[in-house]
Amino acid sequence: MQYCQLGSSDLRVSVISLGSWLTFGVGVERENAKACVDRAFDLGINFIDTANVYGRGAAESFLGEALTGRPRDSYVLATKLFGQMSDTDRGLSREQVFKQIDASLARLKTDYVDLYQCHRYDPETPLEETMQALSEIVRQGKVRYIGFSEWSPQNIAAALAIPGVEAFVSSQPQYSLLWRRPEDKVIPLCAANGISQIVWSPLAQGVLTGKYRAGQPLPEGSRATSESMSGPIQNWLRPAVLEAVDKLRPLAAEAGCTLGQFALAWVLREPNVASAIVGASRPAQLDENAAAADLTVDASLFARAEAIAAQIPRG
Repeated sequence: MQYCQLGSSDLRVSVISLGSWLTFGVGVERENAKACVDRAFDLGINFIDTANVYGRGAAESFLGEALTGRPRDSYVLATKLFGQMSDTDRGLSREQVFKQIDASLARLKTDYVDLYQCHRYDPETPLEETMQALSEIVRQGKVRYIGFSEWSPQNIAAALAIPGVEAFVSSQPQYSLLWRRPEDKVIPLCAANGISQIVWSPLAQGVLTGKYRAGQPLPEGSRATSESMSGPIQNWLRPAVLEAVDKLRPLAAEAGCTLGQFALAWVLREPNVASAIVGASRPAQLDENAAAADLTVDASLFARAEAIAAQIPRG
């Protein structure tokens, strides 16, 4: 496993991280989920990402139990706030920042999280209020560093301009061979300001593993067939996408790796990416994904892959 410094923080995170969206506490049986967490540690993965809204607290509660007994300094733990937790609990107000961090810490069974992220931007709360509240919980020792997910360049720049508040160290955008939007403005802005990317869906919900084939039935037991996990993958199951992914197979073979490893290595080629979040329902998936950390792929293969992906019609 390889490790990177996360932005301007002193956190060293594994370049492959373990996520819990749609899986832990919700879509994956507890026994399998616990086996995935244990295997992640065996592989050197030290970075675990979750959010309060995943399963309305279920993912955090699961992790609180799964991590019990492990030395707290042996892993980097990240969670988020913003999403709807009840009819009245949502957003990034001062009240919500203080309420949600305490609730997350209780579920996670820890005194602090290493990284606390704004899951989305909150247009209903003054940005200064959010940043000041986040800064207070850092200074109280409940949070070590702060980050954001899916903020616009304008939102990011506005936060950077506020004096006297804690600095963001991470950005969590969707980023993959099939989704390159952050490259235009978000990555350059972050790179210039000590903010690293922690990317979600680097495998496009598993489509970039090649398990889904155009014109063929969905694999039994896959995310696409799961009632609780299949929603977000639908846009990537279009025939044009699956046909393009099929054209990537020879490139991965030429690189001497699986298609999923090739796609992860492509994400990790970007210097501003500190870690790629992967989900897992079986430990074997982590074995394959973790191996991408040590791959060296010829840049010309990546260029050919980018050309293939660029031809996919917008959905």
